[in-house]
Amino acid sequence: MSTKEFIEKVKNHEIDIVEHTYKLIEECKEINREYNYLNAISEELALNQAREIKIQLKQKNKSIKGKKLLGVAISVKDAICVKDVESTAGSKILQNYKPLFDAFVIQKVKEEGGIIIGKTSQDEFGFGGFSVNVGIGFKVPLNPFDMERSCGGSSGGAAGLSQKLGSHIALGESTGGSIVEPASFCGVYGLCPTYGRVSRYGLIDFSNSLDKIGPIGKNIEDVALLMNVISGYDKNDSTSLNAKNEDYESYLKKSVKGMKIGIIKEAFGSGVEREVEKNVYNGIQELEEEGAKTEEISLELPIKYGIATYYMIATSEASTNLAKYCGMRYGAAEKLEGSFNEYFTKVRSNNFGDEVKRRIVLGTFARMTGYRDAFYLKAMKVRTLMIQEYKKAFRKFDALVSPTTSILPPKFEDIEKLSPLQHYMIDVMTVSPNVAGLPHLNVPVGFEKNLPVGMLLIADHLQEGKLLQLGSAVEKGK
Repeated sequence: MSTKEFIEKVKNHEIDIVEHTYKLIEECKEINREYNYLNAISEELALNQAREIKIQLKQKNKSIKGKKLLGVAISVKDAICVKDVESTAGSKILQNYKPLFDAFVIQKVKEEGGIIIGKTSQDEFGFGGFSVNVGIGFKVPLNPFDMERSCGGSSGGAAGLSQKLGSHIALGESTGGSIVEPASFCGVYGLCPTYGRVSRYGLIDFSNSLDKIGPIGKNIEDVALLMNVISGYDKNDSTSLNAKNEDYESYLKKSVKGMKIGIIKEAFGSGVEREVEKNVYNGIQELEEEGAKTEEISLELPIKYGIATYYMIATSEASTNLAKYCGMRYGAAEKLEGSFNEYFTKVRSNNFGDEVKRRIVLGTFARMTGYRDAFYLKAMKVRTLMIQEYKKAFRKFDALVSPTTSILPPKFEDIEKLSPLQHYMIDVMTVSPNVAGLPHLNVPVGFEKNLPVGMLLIADHLQEGKLLQLGSAVEKGK
């Protein structure tokens, strides 16, 4: 049953939404016992929402039947605030924090009848590409196709749950690839929108100039549906774009005949696993069979300098954002003793994981007097050059294509052998569109060794519709 069919059955009283939600919550608990996809299950909130929908349907409230997500289960990445539901961004330092307000995207979901079922697992504050950098006391989510392998990160729980749970759409968040990478590793669709297209109000921040909220779903229709709900201008977010809303669902099933796709030359070959490359080219071939035209293009700057640029900007901004967790005003506190520096160090040492500490150190160094110009400001200048190179490409092409990740989902035992720099290199395909604020979409294109492979489509700013159009064409060709 499609989500649209499900909504119609709820409206027509063919599905008892309270009974359905109760069963879904029980299914979440069962899945979570095995796969660790949820940091919190919001059972009380979900059942209360379901009861309210049932009451309004019985009362024949006319407005209820027009709601776009009526009765649809929505999971939420743990970095996105949900009122009265523990929201920790996967970190011990925010344990027991229950926001007094809803994030903008949660307000929109609730207004449209979506039911919040829980908070999904992630790398602590979003710091990672494999979802193994979870905070102290949290469990690592396991790949839905092989429990010995990674879900991808940092929205690993969201992508894994999207694969395992029917009648559900996830809200993910990306800074350098954290929507599309886990979507690739878990065989689902993930759309990272243009920076500013979806409000960041209520998002526990990692990097202000990079953070973006977007949908993850088992099919392209669900992604377009949730994107319709969450996009739009928000006066509470100074970076929110006051751009005209689009009907993203209208792009589905549109012909892609005549659309021009640029195949990024540097994204193939050395360092890319043969199985990944083969399946991505199969996806490109499906677009060609649907009438799209393809041509190779060189984008050396984004591939060559993307990782360095991203990590300079991201760690610098993270260092600033995490300074507030000092045990005085925000987050966990310890017994007040010793000097401020001793107390401050104790709070952060006891509550931050190793990767968080590493990024704070890197970012603080890059912002120090004498180094800011050499590192942070230089990275910002390279970002501008990258945007210009992309803009030049989009004068000719509707979209660009590459693998989403260069490898198949790795085993945890192999990840443990990687250095921090090797961890960072998993983002090589995805950091550049994130740095440039460009929308990008993971499209599942096949399986190798029973593991999913994803293809990355990148479009110009505010051209999410083109991505959905192309993604729909690939889905149709399967």
